[in-house]
Amino acid sequence: MTRQHLPNRRRHEIYNFTFRGRPYIAGVGRFPDGRVAELFIDSEKASTDAADDARDAAVAVSLALQHGTPLEAIRGAVTRDAAGRPAGIIGAVLDLLMEAAG
Repeated sequence: MTRQHLPNRRRHEIYNFTFRGRPYIAGVGRFPDGRVAELFIDSEKASTDAADDARDAAVAVSLALQHGTPLEAIRGAVTRDAAGRPAGIIGAVLDLLMEAAG
């Protein structure tokens, strides 16, 4: 599938959250129809392994979304613990987005 490019100006939302005891900020860009199109994840502590991993994971998810992978498919594919909680930062952000959507 061809990558769906984003308009230069687009809706963007910011979410503050904590994962594994560390504060993060997630930025979410959307396609004109409202679907999530891109993620940005930043940590309070820059240049740490966790911050680098979060940024890189957000890029990978953004590319998948722009190539047509449904957000729910990504959310369903991430690793979860025995209680269903996300094991990684991407699962935490995608759960946060689902909660925010109601």
